Amino acid sequence: MSLMQHLLKGKTALVTGGTAGIGKAIASLFAEQGAHVAICGTNKERAEQTVLEIEKVKVDPEQKIRYFLLDVAKTKEVEEAIGKLVEEWGKIDILVNNAGITRDNLLMRMSEEDWDRVVEVNLKSIYNTCRALCRPMMKSRAGSIINITSVIGLMGNAGQVNYAASKSGMIGFTKSLAKELAGRGIRANCIAPGYIETQMTDGLTPQIKEQILTKIPLSRIGQPRDIAQAALYLASDLSSYVTGQVIAVDGGMVM
Repeated sequence: MSLMQHLLKGKTALVTGGTAGIGKAIASLFAEQGAHVAICGTNKERAEQTVLEIEKVKVDPEQKIRYFLLDVAKTKEVEEAIGKLVEEWGKIDILVNNAGITRDNLLMRMSEEDWDRVVEVNLKSIYNTCRALCRPMMKSRAGSIINITSVIGLMGNAGQVNYAASKSGMIGFTKSLAKELAGRGIRANCIAPGYIETQMTDGLTPQIKEQILTKIPLSRIGQPRDIAQAALYLASDLSSYVTGQVIAVDGGMVM
């Protein structure tokens, strides 16, 4: 796919869960389009490697690429990291909340710990990041917030009540936030990926993958780049009149 060049030149972006899979693809594409990019994750080695890879695709030697090690479910850690980044860069134009985990089980067998942890990482994390960035973005009177939800948040799935609840919650959160911040020129939207080839789906058996393909009209499992391109649209001025929306990037699973 041919993209317009440097759609994010001079912009600053923070991508949570940016060290692998969808988050890494988004961070890389943003750098290719001229943005300064900060990623965060919990694995130092993977974060350092990702920064090295992104450095190779940036288009301007002046572009800043850096990482933070933090648990996005911990409010104080997030506030400190975002405060430091705003102090260094002056602003954050784009926030992508991509960090997420699964701990699947039927409800009757699901532990309280597995419920709490999924909700903390997937849902409380966006409370933490968005709340920390509200004031700086309002001061700039501009910004794009992109929350990566899931088609599971739209349609549910047996064995994933915690994941579905967290991802559905992200949608309600985003629509409400979009209404709160629209008057200050800040947009908030969701992307709902379908089945994407990442570490989360690597463990699926060939039989399960075949079953999944029968539910996808485009007859293929998506790639992280498919989600990154949707994120680029929402991050850029191409979507300047789009807010409070959920864009499903799922090969037609949910229509």
